[in-house]
Amino acid sequence: MNTPVKLAAFGVGLVAVFGAATGLGAVVGPVGPAAEESSAAGHDMGGTAGHDDDAGPATDAHLPAGLAVSEDGYTLALDQPTLPAGAAIPLAFRVLGPGGVPLTDYALRHDEDLHLVAVRRDLTGYQHMHPDLGADGVWRVPLDLSPGSWRVFADFAAGADGEDRVLGADLSVAGEYSPEPLPDPAAVAEVDGYTVVLDGSLTAGEESELRFGISRDGVPVTDLQPYLGAFGHLVALRSGDLGYLHVHPADPPGGAAPAPGPNIAFVTTAPSAGSYRLFLDFRHGDVVRTAAFTVTVGAHEEHGS
Repeated sequence: MNTPVKLAAFGVGLVAVFGAATGLGAVVGPVGPAAEESSAAGHDMGGTAGHDDDAGPATDAHLPAGLAVSEDGYTLALDQPTLPAGAAIPLAFRVLGPGGVPLTDYALRHDEDLHLVAVRRDLTGYQHMHPDLGADGVWRVPLDLSPGSWRVFADFAAGADGEDRVLGADLSVAGEYSPEPLPDPAAVAEVDGYTVVLDGSLTAGEESELRFGISRDGVPVTDLQPYLGAFGHLVALRSGDLGYLHVHPADPPGGAAPAPGPNIAFVTTAPSAGSYRLFLDFRHGDVVRTAAFTVTVGAHEEHGS
């Protein structure tokens, strides 16, 4: 069994991809070499609530998404591979379709045509953005960038086939770089006066459940606002290569309507043992906040009869 994460679970429970963790804010992780992968592999490992409903055991054929800049004829092309550090730095990029033509026809996913996630390789500086698409097929968005090596993920579905894909590209930000250590695993994260408690554990290659309970000043939050079509949104990144998992809340049992807090539940499968950084977005008081957790995923153990 992997290291379980104990948390004060609030009511509705969440099911996600990884074990215990702590922290909040942004993410970044070292990016490894591009890998061949299917469009479904690792994109979302969370049952019916995610992008991919077929989350099998962790094997070389079940890699997380975002490890490749090109897949199935689609390519993420940054206009500039190097940008200056600073606030609201403009990023421009294209998604090139088969034949190298900029893609302009997208299928709506979670209220948006494209989700952009930017993280520094040390798993800091996490930003989840929704760029503007021009008629020329160029996406534009301002990012807050600190010096270092970044990874940019484009999470989208082309209108031509409706298949979910995540492409990743490296971005260099000029300046003196001071990498930060990965925060230790912890079950509680604090952000802007909110306390988020993680309950659950993750084991590589096994479907796992995580629950996030949200409170403010000791009072459970029961009036969360929808964000991207749900009451919570989760992105997980694997430390070492920034393998990407994009998970959405699981449907409540019995067909009940999702509750607006205090708990959000996710179900998913971690592709391998190791350290992961989880970023939970939730909206309350018309503001989207991000709670971040470091999680240690244990290796799957075979048990005899």
